Amino acid sequence: MSRTKTGPVTHRRHKKVLEAAKGYYDHRRRTFKVAKQAVDKANQYATRDRRVRKREFRALWIQRINAAVRAFDASLTYSRFINGLSLAGIEVDRKVLADLAVHEPEAFNAIADKARAALPA
Repeated sequence: MSRTKTGPVTHRRHKKVLEAAKGYYDHRRRTFKVAKQAVDKANQYATRDRRVRKREFRALWIQRINAAVRAFDASLTYSRFINGLSLAGIEVDRKVLADLAVHEPEAFNAIADKARAALPA
């Protein structure tokens, strides 16, 4: 049986890593060993930050809703607004509420009015 050489396989594997390292500086782009470390670390960050991005967007939506609620009624807070929504039976998620607060203020104010009316005096 003839001997199998691994040159083409290794070349493809190196090429794949170096393609992923395009845009990196210095040896991180040119040297396989360093580029592999950099690409592996970048993939770790990407995996972690897909979850972090969800957290950050939720925090942004909450801030926008809170600002819009306080502009609507100074005595109403975000937590009381969300409580009023649940008491009124309105099931709208925070992403949609934040979008309404920014782009459709009158629709948001109508929802806020119903939430405030549902709260106990």
